[in-house]
Amino acid sequence: MDRFESMSLLLKVAETGSLSAASRELDIPLATVSRHLSDLETRIGAQILVRSSRRTTLTAAGVAYVASVRRILEQLKEAELTAAGAYSEPKGSLLITAPIVLGRTHMAPLIAEFLQAYPQIDIRMHLSDQIQPLVEKQIDLAVRIGPLPDSGLIAAEVGAVRRVTCASPGYLTRRGTPQTPGDLFSHDCVTFDNLAGADAWRFQEGADSRAVPVHSRLVVNTAEAALRAAEDGVGLTRLLSYQVIEPMKQGRLSTVLSSFELPPWPVHLVYLGQQLLPRKLVAFLDFSLPRLRARFAMEGSLFDAFQ
Repeated sequence: MDRFESMSLLLKVAETGSLSAASRELDIPLATVSRHLSDLETRIGAQILVRSSRRTTLTAAGVAYVASVRRILEQLKEAELTAAGAYSEPKGSLLITAPIVLGRTHMAPLIAEFLQAYPQIDIRMHLSDQIQPLVEKQIDLAVRIGPLPDSGLIAAEVGAVRRVTCASPGYLTRRGTPQTPGDLFSHDCVTFDNLAGADAWRFQEGADSRAVPVHSRLVVNTAEAALRAAEDGVGLTRLLSYQVIEPMKQGRLSTVLSSFELPPWPVHLVYLGQQLLPRKLVAFLDFSLPRLRARFAMEGSLFDAFQ
């Protein structure tokens, strides 16, 4: 059987969730779909699908294989169209993920500008403060903050952000301004649990860093919730510089303990390593990298000015 046809059928089964649904949509006999998938499993020597009476799901090996198949077929289609001169500009859809606040403040305006420049590219943007796996979620590009683990991903650095401690001016007037990290235990704290622990926050002291006990009156799972609580005077919070720059400019938040800040964290755009990148992804990288680097550089200067 034709391998590329089998791959295309596998993608349709993964998309629809069952062999019968794929058979109906493609108007192909169910037995033919089943034979193609069995042939694929025999060829690669691993089970791709778990079949049940209600739904077909991918095995762990199947998830990785489907992601690779999707890239292969996309590259094949693009190579054929390019060779035939079928189009002169990139086209298709991209799935991009980013942290919630950064996605709203940095990525959304950039994407709006990009879509104007590239009318044949569509974008889905998924915002989450949790790291999303690129292969499993079929994500084309992710914005990652912090040190990157060793992986097969390609990373392009666009800037850096600082981990800052801040509170509303009203809270600081009422409770006083902490002068050292150790003072935090006598204060009310709001912890964004993706960035710090509920019981201790880490600070830099000389060449070393150490965890300092804190009393978290409120623990939240998004930066925006922590930001709002701090603005409302609930307590001190630990956030990233890009998340607090607007409230600082408007006088709703003030930073404290600046001399004890941890080293800045890098910000990267990451994507799957492959020999031939889709033109739509190359277009987005070429468009976004210089703009994001300029924005983060300007933002760093503004943050210093408001300190």
